[in-house]
Amino acid sequence: MHRLSLLLLAAMLLAACGLPAATPPTPAETPTSAATPTNTRPPTPTRDPRLPTLPPRITPGPTATPFPLAAGWWDGAVCYEIFVRSFYDSDGDGIGDLNGIIAKLDYLNDGDPTTTTDLGINCIWLMPVAEAASYHGYDTIDYYTVEKDYGTNDDFKRLVAEADKRGIKIIIDLVLNHTSTQHPWFQEALRDPNSPYRDWYLWSAIDPGYRGPFGNNVVWHKSPIRDEYYYGVFWGGMPDLNFRNPAVTAEAYKIARFWVEEMGVAGFRLDAIKHLIEYYTLQEDTAETFEWLREFRRFLERELPGTFTVGEVYNGNPRTLAPYYPDQLDYYFEFEVAKQIVGAANTGLARLLMQATQDAYTKLPYQRWAPFLTNHDQNRVMSVLGNDVTKAKLAALALLTMPGLPFIYYGEEIGMLGVKPDERIRTPMQWTKEEFGGFTSGFPWQMPQLDYPSKNVMLQDEDPDSLLNAYRQLIHLHINTPALATGDFIPLQAKGDDIAAYIRRSGDDIVVVIINFDAVPTEPFTLSLSGSDLPDGTYQLVSLYGTPPAPPAPLTISNGAIVEYQPFTEIPAQTGYILKVER
Repeated sequence: MHRLSLLLLAAMLLAACGLPAATPPTPAETPTSAATPTNTRPPTPTRDPRLPTLPPRITPGPTATPFPLAAGWWDGAVCYEIFVRSFYDSDGDGIGDLNGIIAKLDYLNDGDPTTTTDLGINCIWLMPVAEAASYHGYDTIDYYTVEKDYGTNDDFKRLVAEADKRGIKIIIDLVLNHTSTQHPWFQEALRDPNSPYRDWYLWSAIDPGYRGPFGNNVVWHKSPIRDEYYYGVFWGGMPDLNFRNPAVTAEAYKIARFWVEEMGVAGFRLDAIKHLIEYYTLQEDTAETFEWLREFRRFLERELPGTFTVGEVYNGNPRTLAPYYPDQLDYYFEFEVAKQIVGAANTGLARLLMQATQDAYTKLPYQRWAPFLTNHDQNRVMSVLGNDVTKAKLAALALLTMPGLPFIYYGEEIGMLGVKPDERIRTPMQWTKEEFGGFTSGFPWQMPQLDYPSKNVMLQDEDPDSLLNAYRQLIHLHINTPALATGDFIPLQAKGDDIAAYIRRSGDDIVVVIINFDAVPTEPFTLSLSGSDLPDGTYQLVSLYGTPPAPPAPLTISNGAIVEYQPFTEIPAQTGYILKVER
């Protein structure tokens, strides 16, 4: 029977039973087998009213044109990350403090540009210094008061003043994504649903049931007071702030103003920024987060001009970092370059490092990214490298000759070891071979690594071939050589071996960097460049770092190209050079 006749018969039967009949479709409206009839679509499920109301989504504005930063102290800087609790204890209570950093400033930079016995850094990043609930400081209790274990606000101001005398800028960790559950804001919001601080955090009458971005982690945590839940992406002790609330944003601006104007910091490392503003199950890299960071930048430019910012977007690489440029923070950590520097030193293969560096250089604007080796969240680089000093020197050479703003984790310069848990990658600095590494006259908050009697600043200071003295030489070269500080990055094609070879150039200042990461000497090799804006001519190469096996052959550049240049016949195993190009 025809399909239309069947439908009419069905309608007559429904009418006989007293049921309303659907109007049969006209032949033109008869659905095909590939279509779904509109009257059979499932109804839209009703959202449980006990769940948080979904906020409206924003419409992203037009993408800004990439731009370089204005000239500033960050040009050519090398930053040194310090965990205050573990750097140096000045009063014998077993905990590092601000006065301890002051006591060791000349180790970091003595303020005399003619000396090279200091490390030479000109920027310090302090991990959290505000009063916090835990040893690490990332669960803030009071944004306006220095952690009492570290000293006082006046001690901090004195540190800034003493650092400034030596040409060192201080930046601090700014932890805005979350507070501690012990913060007075959260305590009031927890106990009083009518508190003005209630909307400073995120609440739900029931568990929304979804998990977090870190491998199925719990993000909704049961209130200890009543039958409800609060949101904390990292763990229950650190509830997220609600940056959709203008009052929270105003407070963040107030905190930033306090640390710049009252305490004298030069800028901020912003922690966990990819999680600032969530949209239900979307818990990282949201359009709302990007817009908040744009407004934060506008605030700094308007109210606190010259304030430096560097952001943590975990596992950042050109693809994941791209949405954060160009009009949000100044710099971001580049995790892929970090991974490949350590990988090249460990495996002897340079190809992935060269690719990662070229990607970052070409896809992230104007070298506004920060390479590093490892940081306070990762196993220490010396442990990853099997406690191999030669490999550690190669990693340092790559770090301090690549583009971007390099960061060094305290103790890397002497090859400190450390494997998780976190406390064991944040152990006391090893200053001497004396008890507890000279870190404290008391009993340390955490025992130093077992190798401190043979691996410390005192012993390496006396050894001209030590890792410490390699870092000193490389940092001074980076800061004082324009090509290494801010120069262009021009990769060279190596024929015959998997080596890292590249040119850094700033105007007339040109250097060639060549690194053989492999555990065997190179075979005969050549270096080539198909085209560039390098000035034509024949040049001599003079070693700034490392002793080549023979004086480098003259380098000829013709029409911006280099054709199968062989500086010397081989490079010894695990060796690298910085060669200055001179007419």
